Amino acid sequence: HGMLLLPLALLSALALLAGGVVTYLLWPLWPEPVRVDAPALPITVSGVTFNVLPAAIRAPVQRRPGAQERVDLAYQWPTLTPPEPTTKSTTPGERLFVTIARDDGKLPPAERLKTIYPRYLTGGATDGPNGLVTQPFRDGTPYQGEDLVYQASAPERFFARCTRAAGPRPGTCLSERRIGGADLTFRFPREWLTQDSTVSAGIERLITQLRPLGG
Repeated sequence: HGMLLLPLALLSALALLAGGVVTYLLWPLWPEPVRVDAPALPITVSGVTFNVLPAAIRAPVQRRPGAQERVDLAYQWPTLTPPEPTTKSTTPGERLFVTIARDDGKLPPAERLKTIYPRYLTGGATDGPNGLVTQPFRDGTPYQGEDLVYQASAPERFFARCTRAAGPRPGTCLSERRIGGADLTFRFPREWLTQDSTVSAGIERLITQLRPLGG
């Protein structure tokens, strides 16, 4: 029995050693925090170049210049500055999340506003703060449980699809823009729409920051 146990023990030891090597090689290495004032990186998505602050990029693997399929960003609200690297967000509703990705072949957001969304809306619209209008989508449609919120004076300038609050879960909004072949999606809490500083103005400022004049 002793002679049989010795090879088994050696095989077990080799398996543990191999497993340890693989674990070491695959274990994620946590990068050092990026300074908030680190220079912007020129990142190209679908042929469109954006100047992105590294500290705003959520995934470390995306913190590099050049062409990428997608970039995920986060900004403090309402300052629109990158989150501090040494602190975590503990207060709901203090971050604006942005995704820049190659357009997925769907109609541009402005065209969906004109030709797609009206098919699914109810007839009742209500006026809200900051010149916004809210119109629910009908039940049984792809957007059931959501509302279309848009600027009354210029719907194409700002509009968003927003879920409704349900118990402890707050409502969230998605506002989309297309620049060239890149789609920008902004995600934020619905309660921001009632604040004095309008979300539309903040999004415009952020787009200018990402795409400065002549960019």
